[in-house]
Amino acid sequence: MMNTNTADVIIIGAGAIGSAAAYYLTKKGISVIVLEKSDYIGNGGSSRNGGGVRQSGRDPRELPLAMYGVRNLWPSLSDELGMDVEYCQEGNLRLGKTEEHLKILRGLTASCNAGGLDMRMVDAKEAREICPYLSDEVVGAGWCPTDGHANPMLVTLAYYRAARRNGARFITGVRALEIRKVRGRAREVVTDNGVYEGDTIMLIAGYDSRVIAQGLGFDIPMSPFLMEVVVTEDAPPMFRQMLGTAMADFYGHQSAHGSFVFGGSSGYEAYCASEGTPTSRSITASSVCRAVLGYFPALSRTKIVRTWAGWIDECADHVPVIGRADEAPGLVFGCAFSGHGFGISPVVGTLLAELAAGEATTLDISAFDYDRFKAKI
Repeated sequence: MMNTNTADVIIIGAGAIGSAAAYYLTKKGISVIVLEKSDYIGNGGSSRNGGGVRQSGRDPRELPLAMYGVRNLWPSLSDELGMDVEYCQEGNLRLGKTEEHLKILRGLTASCNAGGLDMRMVDAKEAREICPYLSDEVVGAGWCPTDGHANPMLVTLAYYRAARRNGARFITGVRALEIRKVRGRAREVVTDNGVYEGDTIMLIAGYDSRVIAQGLGFDIPMSPFLMEVVVTEDAPPMFRQMLGTAMADFYGHQSAHGSFVFGGSSGYEAYCASEGTPTSRSITASSVCRAVLGYFPALSRTKIVRTWAGWIDECADHVPVIGRADEAPGLVFGCAFSGHGFGISPVVGTLLAELAAGEATTLDISAFDYDRFKAKI
């Protein structure tokens, strides 16, 4: 009898990146089991973010991944997965109100230009030509015309469905407790509902990845950071751009059906975690709303219909850990995305699938090795 707890690859975490990796693996004919601690697919950061598909503002190490995804994967993703993921490529305005903000934006622009990205500074007049609803307080912005946004819940669902069609198995409500070695290789995932075995184990479980990895002697330097999102009622079309600020007061966009999706941090995050569960409170959601209104006063009478909060697996250097673990052959990391993961989920899923298949990766991922945190002797 075939062991139903065995596959070529076991993936821990069914968010956008885990589901994308499952899809690209099954396209290669590789069998996959995806384990998810929640009862719901994508119930972590993948369904709790602003949906940005941006290249601008990326760390130079991360920028090539974002640019590759925008050029080669995002434009055709809806057709490939057989589901509209609401990808919109209408640019990204990163807004500034002060000279200090503009200094930050100039630095980001210079860094992006050095990496080959088309991004430039625009003055207040041109910023309002791009988006006429901006507050008079906006004095300038960074503008990247090839950035955009997509619906994170639909992207995760589309990858999940496509992977399922190709034969991937998703098992929800199963918490991974540890990864065990067999004959020196990471081989088994011990859960609260049995043991799963694979030739390759992918750890793509957000902040939970740190705890699981510690059992094998790895300590990925990341911490949980809470971000909140507010969603408004539907409104007439106002702007299609992705929006952000120099100081990260908020980020967001108007969705295809008219609602605004805005995320941000309030400074009151310590009051939002109830026994480890991320929650949104009136004091914190109001702070995000005030930040939004400082840039878009036209939204002052727009009603909030829901809010939510979610954990970001924030890495010490704000760059993800992607790649093999030399001390545990068979183990592949895909974590510590620091709130930047959704926009690069298609390309990271592609790269992880190539790693598991023993192929040369499409892009150089050496900058994301766990080894960068080792003490240098």
